Amino acid sequence: MNTFNCFKTLFPIIYLLLLLFHVPCDAQLSTTFYDRACPNASAIVRASIQQAILRERRMAASLIRLHFHYCFVQGCDASILLNENSTIQSEKTAFPNVNSVRGYEVIEAAKREVERVCPGVVSCADILTLAARDASVAVSWGTIVECEAWKKGLYDSQPFPANTDLPSPSAGLDALISSFANKGLSARDMVALSGAHTIGQAQCFLFRSRINSNAIDIDARFASIRRRQCPQTGGDSNLAPLDLVTPNSFDNNYFKNLMQRKGLLQSDQVLFNGGSTDSIVSEYSRNPRIFASDFGNAMIKMGEIQPLVGRNGIIRRTCSAIN
Repeated sequence: MNTFNCFKTLFPIIYLLLLLFHVPCDAQLSTTFYDRACPNASAIVRASIQQAILRERRMAASLIRLHFHYCFVQGCDASILLNENSTIQSEKTAFPNVNSVRGYEVIEAAKREVERVCPGVVSCADILTLAARDASVAVSWGTIVECEAWKKGLYDSQPFPANTDLPSPSAGLDALISSFANKGLSARDMVALSGAHTIGQAQCFLFRSRINSNAIDIDARFASIRRRQCPQTGGDSNLAPLDLVTPNSFDNNYFKNLMQRKGLLQSDQVLFNGGSTDSIVSEYSRNPRIFASDFGNAMIKMGEIQPLVGRNGIIRRTCSAIN
């Protein structure tokens, strides 16, 4: 069945955000994976995530980012959720994640709710995927029509050494293209996935050098506004929205901002700075449907980075620890 047939009269970003977690990467993955063992898994996770976002709307962006960090680095195996101990070097303490990635407790809460009903059945990897999907939908526009066309069946990993090969927020365009290419993702995929920065916030230390650079690739008034909350010294953890216009909605304003030289991170603005991706940014800024389609396709591809299935993995009972 065509996934798009599950949705009617929706803003394009909505139905593609639901589509993007359909991960056809292995025969063991299935749309009916939990139908017998835990038929209410999706509803339980959705309710838990909705409650978390009602308490703090920023959590939607945090969960989407958590999903990116866990799939991009190790593959979709929930290894990022493991706590550090004498035998585990946790990804949580790796430089790109420490004091930055958040939402772990939201995943644990959803896992506890699922475990009460279906102990030892639903993986943390699938719960995190469901959480990111539901978080995306919660901050998008439109009316949701229920659809279960995405696949489940990812497994959790045993501990791996922490990996730090995430793109730097100060990376240049060539470095970004190369980093994503190493994961099987194209430059167009990279630009589309960067569009997730239409929601969420960044810490001052990540963009301080950019707003004080007096470079021609940043709008002077935008830089001045940002310096009010991000001084040259101190305030490292002060937050600023990645999208100043609609910081809590998943839309295409991020790309419009780039065309006005108002990208907060250097790795954002390099996407529109006279390089090979300028035309993609321009296209997405004009056409939210194309952005939505490409974002969905890119997320599908990202979900296929080293998926862990079947006997290669385990089902953790607590996401932060090995059974």
